Amino acid sequence: MKKQNLFLGDILISRGLLTADQLDKALKAQAMEKGEFLGATLVRLGFVDEKALALTLSHQLGIPFISKEALQEKAVEVKSLIGLIPESFARKHGVIPLSKSSNTLTVVLTDPTDVVLLDNLRKVTNMSIERAIATKSDIERSISSFYGEGSLLQAVMEASYEDSIASAEAEETVSRDKLAAEAEAAPVIQLTNLLIQQAVRGQASDIHLEPFQKSFLIRFRKDGVLQSKAPPDRSVLLPLISRIKILAKLDIAERRLPQDGSFSVLVDNRAVDLRVSTIPTIYGEKVVLRILDREAVSLDLGTLGFNPEELEIFRKAIHRPNGLILVTGPTGSGKTTTLYSALNELKDNSINITTIEDPVEYKIAGINQVQAKPAIGLTFAAGLRSFLRQDPDVLFVGEIRDLETAQICIRAALTGHMVFSSIHTNDSVSTINRLVDIGIEPYLAASSLSLIVAQRLLRKLCPKCKKSTPPPPSLPKGLPVQRSTVFYKSVGCDICFNTGYAGRMAIYELLPVTTALQQLITRKASLAEIRAEAKKSGMKTLEENCYQKVLKGDTSLEETLRVVVTDDF
Repeated sequence: MKKQNLFLGDILISRGLLTADQLDKALKAQAMEKGEFLGATLVRLGFVDEKALALTLSHQLGIPFISKEALQEKAVEVKSLIGLIPESFARKHGVIPLSKSSNTLTVVLTDPTDVVLLDNLRKVTNMSIERAIATKSDIERSISSFYGEGSLLQAVMEASYEDSIASAEAEETVSRDKLAAEAEAAPVIQLTNLLIQQAVRGQASDIHLEPFQKSFLIRFRKDGVLQSKAPPDRSVLLPLISRIKILAKLDIAERRLPQDGSFSVLVDNRAVDLRVSTIPTIYGEKVVLRILDREAVSLDLGTLGFNPEELEIFRKAIHRPNGLILVTGPTGSGKTTTLYSALNELKDNSINITTIEDPVEYKIAGINQVQAKPAIGLTFAAGLRSFLRQDPDVLFVGEIRDLETAQICIRAALTGHMVFSSIHTNDSVSTINRLVDIGIEPYLAASSLSLIVAQRLLRKLCPKCKKSTPPPPSLPKGLPVQRSTVFYKSVGCDICFNTGYAGRMAIYELLPVTTALQQLITRKASLAEIRAEAKKSGMKTLEENCYQKVLKGDTSLEETLRVVVTDDF
């Protein structure tokens, strides 16, 4: 054990911030993570708060602790120095320049004991280095704020509006004319454009604008995980939201009721659709922009993540002349992409395909797509009834939400139509219970269902920076591990924006409704019996498919446990 590790551990123990048992566990965990600083291990295990650790190191090493507020106060000086340290280097090593005096550069670090890093900094800057310490999260936020598009974004935010609106109550009094004028100001237009460009170029799926009592958060959802961006001043809130509402053709003066709209933009010469949703919160309107980048989505079944056996089962089911195919999973699990890919493969001049969706996410040539409008009576059920008079071959219903929609889908499947839809359940087997719960007779479900597909989206490890790691001490029982098994973990690099992951892949659980399953469903067998029969027929569960991806090195065990709940520990 390194003397330094024991020294830091002893100080934390003496201050009552750590126990001897926790230190022992941390040292063992650190040994498995070669090159990891003990403090980082303690924070990762949840034994020590990162600020308490930074303050302890500050006292131990006799160097200044720099708070988030202190970093922001020195923003002008920091921005003048960021050219000395490349952004990729700063992100990789958690370092940011703070101040300069003659030939000495003071830098803020997460790990000020890293002598290799300090030596590299001397070479990169050709200057003497003085150390200061800050928390990892504060340094990461500052890097995003001061470098690249982040710094431009921050500059626009600071230039936007100096007149801060003190409270949500004061915001209610702002007139429509003033809102419209502020929304058309150049800094607000530039800020809106920058946000959208940054999100699209970073392959984000959503932009979240979230007001709180004295702050305003901007977060991007990338690969299913929310990531915070440099926080703007709250004074930017109303003008920015007003600008977005104008683009989406929403009422800028209405802040008490939810609103939905959409608009399209060109980013790097490609069309991107944005779906806008607003809701009133106690501190102002929260806005979410869903990014629908048509060119970033592949509607090819072969690229979605099916293994060869699953792809054969799926293709066989969708090419049948009739039946009901349901795709299930939580919001954002890729159900629509799978269903669109199936329709894209089926489309042909000899086939009439009609859909009713809410909303129509992607426009597909050769398919009749209808936007549901419940406010005027065009519900899923109403649309389906009309479709059946239009001589369809294939029908797609965005989601089965109620008994009437389910009944019409089943009736269509039983009268010679192929019907696709989605439904919200946790796995394929529980979909049967869901249909029965909303009022469908078991014998009707059994005779109409052709295939049930459950799916999730897993983040893929970045191929450039993923790192092999020994198997963890605690593993799911269903994960077959041998002595030679190699696991991989996320690290982070410039290619993956320091997340350790690049892109997502789908995992599936396919349940073909065989004659044996039809008999079990009809006699109202338990889910355990149905699941046992399905596995006997060769169904691989979501968990099993996840484990295959882990063993192939496509993703990490941590990612699978984040996405798929398992009771196999």
